[in-house]
Amino acid sequence: MRWGDMDAYGHVNNVEIVRILEEARVHAFGPPGGTGGPGLQPAVPLFSDVPPGTRSLVVEHRVRYVAELTYRNIPADVDVWISAVKGASLTLAYVIHDPVTGQACVRAETTLAFVDGATGALQRLTATQREMAAAHKGASVFA
Repeated sequence: MRWGDMDAYGHVNNVEIVRILEEARVHAFGPPGGTGGPGLQPAVPLFSDVPPGTRSLVVEHRVRYVAELTYRNIPADVDVWISAVKGASLTLAYVIHDPVTGQACVRAETTLAFVDGATGALQRLTATQREMAAAHKGASVFA
């Protein structure tokens, strides 16, 4: 968490919560292929190991705030896993915990689709992507 993530109420602002979800997703499954410079390879390169020209785009966010996430000068704990695999999309589930109390503060899901960067056409998940996703599949936080 960053000092600037806090709003006037003393807790992490809802817009910054979505940024934290993005950071957790990129840390767990890699940055979108072809973006940024070289860095550490993620343990599960689901989004970074894609064919050239492939984009992974956010289709939907669903966020439920269940408790305030108070600013602290230490990172929040974020659990992230895959809750759904469809023909051309994946849904990632998250729970953000207060790093001191361990209390769940946010439950969320993000659906992403792979598209051809030149045409915008949806790309079906490859067998390798399905295999990687299956190894990290769990229940939806909204079930």
